[in-house]
Amino acid sequence: MRRFWPFTLRGTGALLLAAAAFVIAQRAGIPELLYFGTLLVALLAASTVSLLLTRGAGAVTRVVSPEVPEVGGIATVSVRAGIQSALPTAPGRWRDSLPAGLTGTAEGASPIIVANGASSTIEVRYDVEGVARGVHALGPFEVTTTDPFGLIRRRIALGRTTTVTVAPTIRDLAALPGAAGEAGGSRQTTTLQIGQGADNLVARPYAPGDSMRRIHWRATAHRDTLMVRQEEQESSPAATVVLDRAVSRWSPLAAHAPGSDRAFETAVSACVSAVARLVHEGYTVDVIDSDGALLADPVEGGDDADARATAAAFASLRARPDDPSHRVVPAAAAGLTGPVVVVTGALHPEDRASLGAVAQRSALPVLLVVADDADLDRLRAGGWRAAHVRPGGDVAAAWDGAIEQGYARVGR
Repeated sequence: MRRFWPFTLRGTGALLLAAAAFVIAQRAGIPELLYFGTLLVALLAASTVSLLLTRGAGAVTRVVSPEVPEVGGIATVSVRAGIQSALPTAPGRWRDSLPAGLTGTAEGASPIIVANGASSTIEVRYDVEGVARGVHALGPFEVTTTDPFGLIRRRIALGRTTTVTVAPTIRDLAALPGAAGEAGGSRQTTTLQIGQGADNLVARPYAPGDSMRRIHWRATAHRDTLMVRQEEQESSPAATVVLDRAVSRWSPLAAHAPGSDRAFETAVSACVSAVARLVHEGYTVDVIDSDGALLADPVEGGDDADARATAAAFASLRARPDDPSHRVVPAAAAGLTGPVVVVTGALHPEDRASLGAVAQRSALPVLLVVADDADLDRLRAGGWRAAHVRPGGDVAAAWDGAIEQGYARVGR
């Protein structure tokens, strides 16, 4: 009720006092009270007019740092808003509307607005915490001002909303067995090793458009024709992360909106955490769905920033209807020799049977099953480094358990 009542406590008292003065003046025949009541009404009217001259000036700018917070992470929001008033105003309040995906205290006292013909700037800063993955609208920004007498309040909504992306949480996972690339790879990528020494260089005939600075003088003298330097191709180990989005393995809520299904949120966090670990280890990572569709562009090994950008791209990811094959991993995954990390939900008996072929080829097959309960003994016997994660549970602990099995396999 207070939100829609325009009078402050002082203004409410003045309104009641004016009404009482009119009633008593009429019944008791005291004209002085009539004048007094009229004066109070005039004062309230003047206060209302003064606030009507107050208006927003310019756009509201918000700066969110970091730009893409994670679920459970803290971000600082800096707001700058302009407001104009024909008369000075008393200190008021500001409030920024927070969406369901963010939590925090986004309100406080606003300074006095000075009537100088120019816009006064309100600059505030507050912290928010990401509580739900997704793309959320922050705002509008509201300023509550009062007249110089503190009788009437007015709420002004300034600017538009600001879109804030909340990414899934990236957990710090344990390192893989051995050095990066020890598990082998199934794809070759080209990397330029400029300045790494002559061992990485080969010579080829000069072609129009080649820079003269790349002339290989020794090869030119040896072959009696103009030769230029060209870097050799080096292999980069490849890994694959499979996120099973088939809705039959999750709650139907997972297909409606990000953050609706706790188990699916745990799976997305496990997926981006595995990508970040593999990229940090030097693997070039493909992230695919169980139907074989790419969920993001391949992330080059060692590019940690790109791995975090991939996590931000998963902010709006949802479960999808099942494909006819009902596979946990695509059929092509059976030929992968590099590390394969599969994140899935509740498994059916036929799902366990289809997983067997993949583990036999991969140097390090890791299976994370996000469900209330899971029987993984048969999968472990088939070669999977399998671990069980409860919805909302510790992804890092489950990864540790799976990787320890990987160490055991490498040691054999």
